[in-house]
Amino acid sequence: MSNRRQVIVTAPALLLLLRPAWAMSLSEGDANAGIRTALERGANSAVALLGKPDGFLGNPLVKIELPGYLKDGAKLLRATGQGAKLDELVTAMNRAAEAAVPAAKPLLVKAVKDMSVEDGLKILKGSDDSVTQFFAGKTREPLGQQFLPIVTRATEKVSLADKYNAVAKKASGFGLVKGEDANIQQYVTARALDGLYRMIGEEEKKIRKDPVGTGSAILKKVFGGLGG
Repeated sequence: MSNRRQVIVTAPALLLLLRPAWAMSLSEGDANAGIRTALERGANSAVALLGKPDGFLGNPLVKIELPGYLKDGAKLLRATGQGAKLDELVTAMNRAAEAAVPAAKPLLVKAVKDMSVEDGLKILKGSDDSVTQFFAGKTREPLGQQFLPIVTRATEKVSLADKYNAVAKKASGFGLVKGEDANIQQYVTARALDGLYRMIGEEEKKIRKDPVGTGSAILKKVFGGLGG
């Protein structure tokens, strides 16, 4: 028989191993509550910021522009007096993303409720974008399915949408536009998701950098000991 004994490592024990001095005053319940609060803050903040007029269009961090070659080609079109139509297309793409984002909230909330102990530990001791990675891993595929029909309805109203798809399809054949960007509906859906996770990440950075400044006692308690 082996002399080795099986050691069962619980969540509190893992916390003690990860950061002994700090973890002694941090219960599993506090850790769990703090992580869930951070997740909820990130999700609610991103949806509130993006799911409104100019949420994308007025935010240079997430504004959706034409991709690759099409953006370069737009300069020529503007020089020939087509600027208004291009502006209409870019505005429509961003409005479509703004219309889609509110649909994300139920799935983001569900992801928080379903968070496992393992997920929580990864977030707590992870990098500055571990909350973002958590949401992207749990929700990107189903959110893409939810966003696509909303984006499609919004972009169908724009006359240049079909022309975009025709030109982008040809451009992708020459490697001038990525294949996944050759369809305006799929392109806007992907960029809307990128923007959503980007803004969740921005809120996460604020929490980690200044947990006291959040005004939340539980965030201060859980994330305040992570420095150093």
